[in-house]
Amino acid sequence: MARVLLSLPPCIHELEVYKSVGAWAPPLGLAYIAAVLENHGHEVRIIDTAITKLDLPKFIHEVKSWRPDVVGLSLLTPTAPKGYLAIKRLKTILPDVPIVVGGVHPTFMYEEALKEGADIVVRGEGEYTMLEIVNIIEEEGLNDVALKHIPGIAFRNRYGKVIVTGLRPPIRDLDRLPWPARHLLPMDKYMVLGRNIRVAHVIASRGCPYNCSFCVSPRFWGNTLRLRSPDKVADEVEYLVDKYKINHVVFADDDLTIRRDFLPGLISEFKKRGLDVNFSCGARINHVNKEFLRYLFRSGCFILYFGVESGSDKTLRRINKGFTSDQALRVFRWIKEVKGSAVASFMIGFPWETLSDMKNTIKFALKIDPDYAQFSIVTPYPGTPLFDYAIKENLIVDRNWEHYTCLKPVMRGFYFKPSDVARMLQYAYLRFYLRPKFLLREMIRREFLNAIWTFLKGCISLFRGIISIIRREE
Repeated sequence: MARVLLSLPPCIHELEVYKSVGAWAPPLGLAYIAAVLENHGHEVRIIDTAITKLDLPKFIHEVKSWRPDVVGLSLLTPTAPKGYLAIKRLKTILPDVPIVVGGVHPTFMYEEALKEGADIVVRGEGEYTMLEIVNIIEEEGLNDVALKHIPGIAFRNRYGKVIVTGLRPPIRDLDRLPWPARHLLPMDKYMVLGRNIRVAHVIASRGCPYNCSFCVSPRFWGNTLRLRSPDKVADEVEYLVDKYKINHVVFADDDLTIRRDFLPGLISEFKKRGLDVNFSCGARINHVNKEFLRYLFRSGCFILYFGVESGSDKTLRRINKGFTSDQALRVFRWIKEVKGSAVASFMIGFPWETLSDMKNTIKFALKIDPDYAQFSIVTPYPGTPLFDYAIKENLIVDRNWEHYTCLKPVMRGFYFKPSDVARMLQYAYLRFYLRPKFLLREMIRREFLNAIWTFLKGCISLFRGIISIIRREE
């Protein structure tokens, strides 16, 4: 039996901005890996430094005191620098403990991760790759001869050469995965979302058949949609209701409307079991019609999340969204007609855009009038076609990964400066959320004081974060 510590590196300020508006979720990826390891006899601990507010010195102390046999770090692009710093600190106090990194960023930047001190990089899905790594380390240590037979990793052999093994095929049958090891997480810290709402996050699928140029998901999870069985998902939700008394499920999937029969099957399972829960999930503009929306909102759907991204058909075509602005407008009209709720996300600062194009996207957000809007600065993440395009056109002006939060411009455009986009992001949030129409709607929807407090608390923090970024840019 090996002692395995899994963690996210300490959070950075810009990501804390998202936490302030209620967007924090448990690290289900690590919890899935932990469950597989535990099922095979290993002892596991998970440290979520963000939710427990551990800074780097406290995190290092926690790791040292637990004395793991293996440390696993999951890195996003903006958390990679903190992760690399953690690796260096850990190597000074626990030099003989192998450090494995995984997640989206090191999957595509594995040479960088190895250069920064990681012993092994997991590329892609990590559950069974990590299990094989831990088993080998437990039996043989960092044996490069044995490691080269594990698919889906990168490492340096005894001669310092980077070895990259073939990609591991995706897990076809997601039902064979154990449920995430939530008992290793401080679940109460994730579950409260407003008064009388207890939330659990669930993953029902992996993979995406689309090819949006800014998104890394199909390159990380694969282009084939893989869905869990509705009854298996319902089993997990039923457990969460019994164990944690949750009444709302957030499906942390890119899009649960790709297969039109999945959500009806899941809703049917909820009804058969008498589960009094509602849910929210991602959806896609070209996968819904009015009757399907009516059915979802009458069957417990609380809110849908749509990636609209732009009000320009030219941009929608260039980023491979697969729908038009007219389709988006029609869907949001239907949502109002069936008395549903939706969030729309928008991106500003595509390299070919002008300032006028960005303002038109903001105007489009006002026109379709979702219940809530999320505005982001276009960010070229490693592993995406947009990143390759930005490299080719020499557009990237900032390679500090900590700035890759979608709140700070890291590339220039052909017709704008990075600082222009930062100001446009501030304008977008102010323009959308300070409308009398929006404020009145929130007051009607909630108790007056609760609405104002929730709104002000989130927006003040968000605006402060954006303004501080603009000032640093200047």
